[in-house]
Formats: sequence, structure tokens, C-alpha cells
Amino acid sequence: MHADRDPRFVDAILDWPPTWFLARLMLVGAYLLGGIVKLTDWPGAVAEQAHFGMNPPAFWAALTIGIELVGPLLILSGRLIWLGAGMLGVFTLLAAFTANAFWAMPQGPERFAATNAFFEHIGLIGGFVLAALVAEQAKRRG
Repeated sequence: MHADRDPRFVDAILDWPPTWFLARLMLVGAYLLGGIVKLTDWPGAVAEQAHFGMNPPAFWAALTIGIELVGPLLILSGRLIWLGAGMLGVFTLLAAFTANAFWAMPQGPERFAATNAFFEHIGLIGGFVLAALVAEQAKRRG
């Protein structure tokens, strides 16, 4: 076996046709579920936006639901992945700064949790960029 070759089981997983869809589903699943939950609990969605100081909260709740439903559906459909990834990436960046402003918190467990959540959000943004890159590379290869 050559050092630059992947193990066979890795190749089998990466070559398995459902892997691309399942990876995208894992990336966007929480957003899709969040959009559905907010859509079925409108008062809770509005209250969440009010909690984070977003005004008017009903507008931001509707926008959030739209992004959390449309972005994942674009990515999962395999069409306009760049747009869905961009929508969710920008949304995630804004959410990270709005909900996880650890730099403005005193030391303690809340700041620790917010710091972790902030950088987890940054990691998700990287995942959206990678999804768009993989889709674009596949499109260019034909």
C-alpha cells in the first residue's frame, strides 16, 4: 500500500453515492429542524428574537424561519448549494456575534459556554464553505 493512498474503507465510504447527501444532511439538519420548530411555535420564535434584542422580533423570527428552511433545502437539493451555504453562513456568523458575545461577559461558566459556542459556529461556517467548494469542483469536473 502506498503512503498517499487512502485505506479501502475510507474510499468505500467516500465513493458511496449517499455519502454526499448524508454529509450535507448532517451539516444542515439542526437548521432545518430549528426552522420547523420555530414555524410550529411562532410565539416561541418571536420570544427568542426578543430575548436577543432583535427588533421588531416578529420580522426577525420570520426571516430566521425562512433562512433555516430555504438554506438547507437548497443545499440538500444539490442545486444552488452556494446560495444555501451563503445564506446559512451569513446567518450563522450574525447569530454567533448576537448570541455568543463571550468577549462582553465576565469570567465564569457562561463565558466559557459562549466562547465554545462562538467557535463552534465559526466551524459550521467553514463547513458551509467546504460544501460550496465541493459542489463547485464537482460541477466544473462535469
